[in-house]
Amino acid sequence: MPRRAHDDDLVVAFDADDTLWHNEPLFNAVQQRFTALLAPYCSAEEIDRRLYDVEIRNLRYFGYGIKGFTLSMIESAIELTGGRISGAEIGRVLDFAREMSQAPVRVIDGVPDVLAALAPQVRLMLITKGDLFDQEAKLARSGLADWFRHIQIVSDKTPVTYRGILRDHAITAERFVMVGNSPRSDILPVLAIGGQAVYLPYHTTWAHEQADHLPEQPGLYQIDHIGQVVPLVTALRAGMPSSV
Repeated sequence: MPRRAHDDDLVVAFDADDTLWHNEPLFNAVQQRFTALLAPYCSAEEIDRRLYDVEIRNLRYFGYGIKGFTLSMIESAIELTGGRISGAEIGRVLDFAREMSQAPVRVIDGVPDVLAALAPQVRLMLITKGDLFDQEAKLARSGLADWFRHIQIVSDKTPVTYRGILRDHAITAERFVMVGNSPRSDILPVLAIGGQAVYLPYHTTWAHEQADHLPEQPGLYQIDHIGQVVPLVTALRAGMPSSV
């Protein structure tokens, strides 16, 4: 592995799910199976709407990740069927969860090369939100952990969260760059604290993580693929605008 950057270098933090590896398609596939399971009871539109509402309601209790998603599916099933859902059908939902927790981690094309190129230039950090057990397991299976100087698994990503991380690691907002696919979690809160944010859209994003629009302001960059992070970071380090 190449040398690591010095502590006073630019700090580049990456989101994990749908930035470094594919994640949302796994949830979408399970939601389709859940919808098929409840098809005898109600329409697909009603199932999708109820599940989303229950997930949002349960975030304050169970947080993000597979466990919260599973409990929300079970609660939705009970509500949508008026309690008629069978024990066997609940068992199917639990099977979905077990399969999700053991699913292979599919690293997005180009990610290892990008991390290898950046590691000698900047301090790399991983900031991901969700269930600690789930995220640790996915990171281990991804094979990417050794590239990161710092790994933060948090329950949510807010300006307060980011300020705390920067304070704990003695990082100033001016030399902090966050790369991610979620406007709500990776972009807007970082801009709010004076950091720089790189928006890397993923082809499917959970509705809760989207935003109506992103503000046009200094410090916000949008790229089309992960490989563009390297020239952008090089330009930021040189203190000049980037044309990527």
